[in-house]
Amino acid sequence: MPSRRSPVTDRKIRFALVGCGRIAANHFEAIRAHAERCELVDVCDVDPKALDTAVARTGARGHRDLSSMLAVTDADCVILTTPSGLHPAQAIEVARSGRHVMTEKPMATRWQDGPAMVRACDEAGVRLFVVKQNRRNRTLQLLKRAVSEERFGRLYMVSVNVFWTRPQSYYDSAARRGTWEFDGGAFMNQASHYVDLLDWIVGPVESVMAYTGTLARNIEVEDTGVAALKWRNGAMGSINVTMLTHPKNLEGSITVLGERGSVRIGGVAVNQIQHWEFDAPHEMDAQVNDATYQTSSVYGFGHPLYYDNVIQTLRGEAEPETDGREGLKSLELLIAMYMSARDGKRVNLPLSY
Repeated sequence: MPSRRSPVTDRKIRFALVGCGRIAANHFEAIRAHAERCELVDVCDVDPKALDTAVARTGARGHRDLSSMLAVTDADCVILTTPSGLHPAQAIEVARSGRHVMTEKPMATRWQDGPAMVRACDEAGVRLFVVKQNRRNRTLQLLKRAVSEERFGRLYMVSVNVFWTRPQSYYDSAARRGTWEFDGGAFMNQASHYVDLLDWIVGPVESVMAYTGTLARNIEVEDTGVAALKWRNGAMGSINVTMLTHPKNLEGSITVLGERGSVRIGGVAVNQIQHWEFDAPHEMDAQVNDATYQTSSVYGFGHPLYYDNVIQTLRGEAEPETDGREGLKSLELLIAMYMSARDGKRVNLPLSY
């Protein structure tokens, strides 16, 4: 839905950020990369040490709570890099203050909270952006284009694997980690971007059946899960996720098999095109070698590219690539997986609002 706020055309876009933890650093760097068009004016965190570190790093004004920051900030858009379970209430508060919202994944941990966030931003006439930076990876952009241009013909089989490791010390490092309310499990938290690929690359899912388990970690949520999927276009496939890979992150991959082509994108975080074969040549094939890149981070390098679209949108130059409604698609699929695992039965989509 279009914003009722006027585009910013005569100055830099002003951002404020709430939640100065690990992922916030990616946002700080992305804003710095676009310094000619945007700036970070405020940061907020309830942890004094994290807040002081962020203020020293960015030069932004520091605040101990969101409400007091909203009372004084001149930001156009507030970025939420807080624990996932806090996103809904914070997004609604920001929207009601008349500011745009950008939220990290997942946008919420409960289904009903997602549509509530979208409604609040619609009612306030502001934008809701959901960060899906992996969509900007060169490897996935090329795969998306191949699917969109129907190079595969009919899609038959899709397989997504996320074989990473998160030791007990990771979950013990913060009280929110490994909780249903604030964090979500391996599917919702660590593999959220990969669940997003199932709809974004392949199309709407018709039904899902899933198993989840807490096999080794002392946490509320799952450290391992598998799901079988059937898409509306007839394709079938699976997603396999574990945070128990020994001794380090091994693979984040997607394999697509179709009537006229097969592609596998692997590496630790879908950063390598390992197989690319179609029945007929195409000019995009020349980009395969250049699309592969090296990374030691599961976050990839997509945040600056994601910010480019957000900045263009707020300047009135583009439409958002991943808005709240787009974010609901992966949230809906995640909730369907958890419902299936809980109830031991197939869950059909879409879920009812």
